[in-house]
Amino acid sequence: MGKFKKVNNTLEVINPLIPCKEANKSEILPIYTLKNGLTNKILVKLINEILKNMIIKENLPEEIVKKYKLISLDKAIRNIHFPVGRGELQSAINRLKFQELFTYSLKIIMMKAHIKKENSGISFKMSPLLKELKESLPYTLTNAQSRTLREILLDQKRNIAMNRLVQGDVGSGKTLVALISMFNVYMNGYQTVLMAPTEILANQHYAEAKKYLDKFGVDIELLTGSTKEKEKKRIKEKIASGKEIMLIGTHALIQDDVELNNLGLVVTDEQHRFGVEQRSRLINKNKRADVLVMTATPIPRTLSLYLYSDLDISIIDELPPGRKPIDTMLVDMNQRMKAYNFALKEVEKGRQFYIVSPLIEENEKLNLNSVEKIYEELKNGIFKDVRIEILHGKMAGKGKDKIINTFKNGEIKGIISTTVIEVGVNVPNSTMMIIENAERFGLAQLHQLRGRVGRGEHKSYCILIANTKNDITRRRMEIMTESSDGFYIAEEDLKLRGAGEVFGMRQHGDEGFILANVVDDINILKCANHEAKLIVNNINEDNKKLCTEIMRGIERNSKYICFN
Repeated sequence: MGKFKKVNNTLEVINPLIPCKEANKSEILPIYTLKNGLTNKILVKLINEILKNMIIKENLPEEIVKKYKLISLDKAIRNIHFPVGRGELQSAINRLKFQELFTYSLKIIMMKAHIKKENSGISFKMSPLLKELKESLPYTLTNAQSRTLREILLDQKRNIAMNRLVQGDVGSGKTLVALISMFNVYMNGYQTVLMAPTEILANQHYAEAKKYLDKFGVDIELLTGSTKEKEKKRIKEKIASGKEIMLIGTHALIQDDVELNNLGLVVTDEQHRFGVEQRSRLINKNKRADVLVMTATPIPRTLSLYLYSDLDISIIDELPPGRKPIDTMLVDMNQRMKAYNFALKEVEKGRQFYIVSPLIEENEKLNLNSVEKIYEELKNGIFKDVRIEILHGKMAGKGKDKIINTFKNGEIKGIISTTVIEVGVNVPNSTMMIIENAERFGLAQLHQLRGRVGRGEHKSYCILIANTKNDITRRRMEIMTESSDGFYIAEEDLKLRGAGEVFGMRQHGDEGFILANVVDDINILKCANHEAKLIVNNINEDNKKLCTEIMRGIERNSKYICFN
């Protein structure tokens, strides 16, 4: 037994071991992540000793365990560490996945039930200036924007705290709807907050808010990690005073010393980039505040019902007038220089471009074009007379901002980047998006990247450079060339793969899962969600005790796989 590694098309076992009695005669030897000099052998022995002297109490109702033919929690924990065979291991995995997804479902369903029951929200009046604000906008709101805004304003009038998710495709105008919603709460004399996942996006929202709301005398402040200490102190003092303010920022907003004493509305942008814990910390600044969550990640309807069942859902499925369609083309790897020649022609017309790669630097194990490799190749070749720069997530925040701002003012003609540009980079003069090794990305992520262009008056293009020898890969790339509808693309990707990479990430929406994946395990999620609803809707003494125990477990552990 041991860890296998592929070497020259053969399998080699590293440090082979003969199973000892501590492994309970298991056919499968557990391999653990090790720290501080601890060996796998010692850890196996320690865990075995702990399990010998431990009785693990069942914490799911007996009828659920029987209904879904789950093994006991005690057996699942023992078998996940020391399974006798693969069948026992799979039974343990299935039980623990159900445990996680049931706990997750129970938490969000209880949150929703608590909000509805408490009746403790703030009722906001409709500001007479709303009509004037809408009339001052550079374009009329689309039907989808108007419908979503109407749903939000109706929520604001009720004395039950709003908890709403706004899904909108790239460029559909979600931010404007959020700003109008914030404007109404501000005009009622309350503080409003918009939290973005990156400083680039926070700065962009701040600029947009100033553009539309300055004329109405709205007090707008920006608070991020880069805000100077003196400025931070001034803003925090203003917030603590309870004065109405529109606050836009990043994670700096959830620091303990930010005292939001008069909070009326919390808006979080790009929900999938925040864990539930971060969102909860901001909401806890005032539990009566309305909550609006925005995401441009198209979530298939089949999933959103389960992922966000604590939230009411609005969908903006229409683009504002003036957005030009983006021509998307698929190019084989051996024709990639044609794409770069096309980009050079765009530069000669005065335009700019992006090139995206899945890797920062070369990796011997992966035959992919990295950011650094592409940069060196192009800087010394076709773009030797054109200023191009590298951008990736490992760079310091100030360095990234400097490059993006220089790109915005036109000095840099091309950016070679990882997916760090997926959110928050808005350069209307950029008309070309080239994505290397496009087959390595989820379609929703490709759609997000494509949305970085087509924001100005000029015709825009997206070129997918991909290895399409596989039929499913080719079909996925064809979906991108055929459609610009993010919701359709996400549904098709889910049908084709049914894998966690559909959203460009293994764990969508929350960092609390250890084994379960909400996409791969959708059928388990449906069953777990159904059982959680039955329990919350039938709160007898046993169910109340179960809910209390599980919620305490989550508070102690922050993982949905909580035990006793």
